[in-house]
Amino acid sequence: MKKSILTALLIALCFWGNTARAGIDNDGAEKFVRNMTNEGIEEIINANVSKAEKQKRFKKLFNDALDLDFIGKYVLGRYWKTATPQQKTEFINTYRELNTKVWSERFDEFKGKQFEFKGTTPSNSAGQVFVNTIVAMDQGEPASVVWRVKQNNNTFKIVDIIIEKVSLTMANRNEYTAFIKNNNNNVDALIDNLKTKLK
Repeated sequence: MKKSILTALLIALCFWGNTARAGIDNDGAEKFVRNMTNEGIEEIINANVSKAEKQKRFKKLFNDALDLDFIGKYVLGRYWKTATPQQKTEFINTYRELNTKVWSERFDEFKGKQFEFKGTTPSNSAGQVFVNTIVAMDQGEPASVVWRVKQNNNTFKIVDIIIEKVSLTMANRNEYTAFIKNNNNNVDALIDNLKTKLK
């Protein structure tokens, strides 16, 4: 009897997992990333505007395309639970500003280039999928850029960017949690460090 119940549960879990993955709109996720990269390159990088205007446009683009609240909670790791509401708000705001600055400069590397889309790959995380792209570089092999996209109903958001197999959110998480640990578990020390990088 117990064996039958266990078997039924396993079948139900497998069915649920397959249903959840099947419910992801892969084409919609790819279209979302395609529109974002086109806007990022054509309307920002290649635009004949000032650096300040580019950063302003990137801020809007990234606020619309990335779920920086979701990412911020992840990169802060276990310290998110112990942070005060004020620390959480300040960290997310600072992290958002820093990412806008970093990526407005990082995307300049793609000026005059185009992302070539290579389909999608399933994710083990519910409601998420990887959108695969490559970018031809001036020298060497094309650069691999993979976008982890989270779908909520009909809304898509990017929750990670993986460049040449290096996850930016994981890299941030490792760096930030190590920094906090080495500074007496003080979240404010990390926030101050990020503000210094912004300057």
